[in-house]
Amino acid sequence: MTSAEISIIPEFLKKIEITGKMDDFDITARSITNKITGSTIIFRGIKAGSGLQTANLKSIEGVTTWVLDEAEELHDEDIFDDIDESIRTMDNANRVILIMNPRTKAHFIFRKFFLDNGVNGGWNGTKGDNTYIHTTYLDNIDNLAQSWIDKANTLKERRPAEYKNRFLGGWLDKAKGAVFTNWELGEFERLDAHGFGQDYGFSKDASTLIEASVDFDKEKIYVKQRFYKHHLKTDEIYRLNKEHAGDDIIIADRAEGRLIDELGDLGNNIVLCEKPPGSVAFGIKLIQGFDLIIDPDSKELIEELQNYQWLAKKDGVPMDKWNHCIDALRYIVYYLNNDRHSGEYYIE
Repeated sequence: MTSAEISIIPEFLKKIEITGKMDDFDITARSITNKITGSTIIFRGIKAGSGLQTANLKSIEGVTTWVLDEAEELHDEDIFDDIDESIRTMDNANRVILIMNPRTKAHFIFRKFFLDNGVNGGWNGTKGDNTYIHTTYLDNIDNLAQSWIDKANTLKERRPAEYKNRFLGGWLDKAKGAVFTNWELGEFERLDAHGFGQDYGFSKDASTLIEASVDFDKEKIYVKQRFYKHHLKTDEIYRLNKEHAGDDIIIADRAEGRLIDELGDLGNNIVLCEKPPGSVAFGIKLIQGFDLIIDPDSKELIEELQNYQWLAKKDGVPMDKWNHCIDALRYIVYYLNNDRHSGEYYIE
């Protein structure tokens, strides 16, 4: 909402002023009402992860059109679906308008509206009840400074893939500066060097279980996401671990010592990881030395691999997001590598 107050709302008011119709509107900090038609435009922010905020948006009655600006910033498909399904008036056409700069193909918008609909990025037209409007700076080039155009042309020559995303609105296969680029989709293989890694969350973050097999001779790691779920209680995690891992070893996040003790008491073969200094950077470097073969059904893991980026690459510091599956993968690969050499391991 803070962003809207300095961007969308002033821009909207400027357009009303240009038409000379300011007297036709009642204007507040969060809404604009046309005195003649009674139509109202309401401005609200979406706080990702806040169920209360989503409920507040769903409770607004009589909404016929929802315009989601900077739609690429909304990563939670459930929040989108909750609000989308609340636009259901009987008296007028219902519309949802997404305005966005495409990012990676991992985003649910690409899957939901492009991949599943068989529509390529950049297409203009209507398919089913979806209309696609793709514009670029080339549609507005007569109103752009030459220095700005020169910048676009320079990037076009030097880094064409980045130019396609930033200036032509193309979807990225992987995020710029992604930590892991050494992966591809393929069938999972269970090898002798094998086990599971686990990371924990509850409401905002998910609890995960990742299966990995390492072929040290061919320098390949086969990876399969077993589950990625929110709001799991201890007995539910135990049951899922038993279902997917059986009696195989699980290397788990040390920050949840009490939970791991409880899971062990229930019957999971689960071990706390260690956390000496530098283990995150070492674990990343270790995994980067292998080719990763990712099972195609590992939806959230693939999304993380596409979006997990460096916070400070020269210092070996990654961002602390898009990493719940990746952390679990790091735990088990680190363990298998050290077990191969000495039977000892340390992990963060």
